[in-house]
Amino acid sequence: MDSAVQASSDDSAALRQRLRDVFKVWLRVSIAGIGGPALQIATMHRLCVERRRWISEDRFFHALSYCIAMPGPETQQLAIYIAWLSHRMIGGAIAGTLFILPGAICMMALSFGFVTGAESDIGQAIFLGVKPAILAIMVEAILRFGRSVLPTRTMLAFAGFAFIAAFLKISFPVIIVVAAAAGFSAAMLDLPGFTSSFKAAPGRELLPHEVALPDHTRPSSKQFIRALGTCITAWLFPVVLLLAVLGPSNIFSQIALLFSKVATMAIGGDYAVIAYAAQQVVDSYHWVSPREMQEGIAMGEMVPGTIMIVTQFLGFMAAYRDPGILPPLLAGTFGGLLATWATFAPCFLWIFVVAPFIEGLRETPLLDGPLRAVTSAAVGMIINLSVWFGIRTLFHVVEPVDYGWLNFDVPSIESLDPWALLLFIVAAIAVLRFKVSAVVTLFASSALGMLLLLFGFTGR
Repeated sequence: MDSAVQASSDDSAALRQRLRDVFKVWLRVSIAGIGGPALQIATMHRLCVERRRWISEDRFFHALSYCIAMPGPETQQLAIYIAWLSHRMIGGAIAGTLFILPGAICMMALSFGFVTGAESDIGQAIFLGVKPAILAIMVEAILRFGRSVLPTRTMLAFAGFAFIAAFLKISFPVIIVVAAAAGFSAAMLDLPGFTSSFKAAPGRELLPHEVALPDHTRPSSKQFIRALGTCITAWLFPVVLLLAVLGPSNIFSQIALLFSKVATMAIGGDYAVIAYAAQQVVDSYHWVSPREMQEGIAMGEMVPGTIMIVTQFLGFMAAYRDPGILPPLLAGTFGGLLATWATFAPCFLWIFVVAPFIEGLRETPLLDGPLRAVTSAAVGMIINLSVWFGIRTLFHVVEPVDYGWLNFDVPSIESLDPWALLLFIVAAIAVLRFKVSAVVTLFASSALGMLLLLFGFTGR
């Protein structure tokens, strides 16, 4: 009896230690993840694959491909997926929550600062310094991420075609569907990079959890029904309640519906979701201007966790400008929190409900091929958003061009901002040549923006 009690006590202590380790790792991933999705993915790879060895290299990139192919932000979904694989649903819940919590707190503070001081000289000086640094960090992250996920010319071509399609403003879901179909064909033809390569590195034995599926990752009807019911209820209950009480024309109902739609319709990862959200809030709902959208993206890069936390800023601005009977700042707070919930709650659904079936088919080339193609296409779409952000950072005037079905944006060369260009070059040298961290680069670039303010060079 005593031995049984001791064993139970030891198991509880071991569980607590594992959960503390999970908490520490995912909090570190979130806080260290300033600088965009590629940097966060690299941080997860270093901590979970190289150091902790919670999952294998191949399983990591399989999970990444699946998360990119699902709607919503792939970085948070990848965090949930890895923690679910290694530490069951409780680990996934901890990882998914911690991944967005620090960023949500910081973004709320920045949203308050934006509506009270963004138009001031200091606010403009900060954005003048930060946006070129963000662009340099994007470039560095794309280069590092691209080297990891584009090992063959075929996959590089997929990324190139996706970039061109996104630049011409072809729908992101269309790009993803075409990429998946092409990846299926590439797997059928056995092209390099589109067949499973699950094997140990030379000189290392496979870990037990790398060989066989853990029991908790195997599909079961009981687990499926429980996860589906829990996730659907948690996600949609606030949405349905708002619609029933306030009606569909109320701003809070519109925020809940729009960002629920963004969470389910935008396929292709964080930047693809941002591009889809930008199209909706700028062109369809007119909640923010193009410049405010750009500055929201800059703030999203400045905070920990996923850049998709910019949806909180968008919800904040929508409710702040249409507060109804509430004080504007209070309405903005509710709107921001509601947008955050509608955007990120579905991520748990895609992992806890669908991932067991995907994980069981991990070694199937005809599934692996489309997933790898989607990953390649996502790199192209990330590059496209970086170009969108870059031309609006370096140029004062960007004009739309329409030639029949061709639709793209072209900057006015005469409107080039020399100070933004100079700051971008300095930041790019810092992160690419001298490997300066994203945090240090952002702070240094902000300081340079303040110096330009002192010398009167912030006017646009």
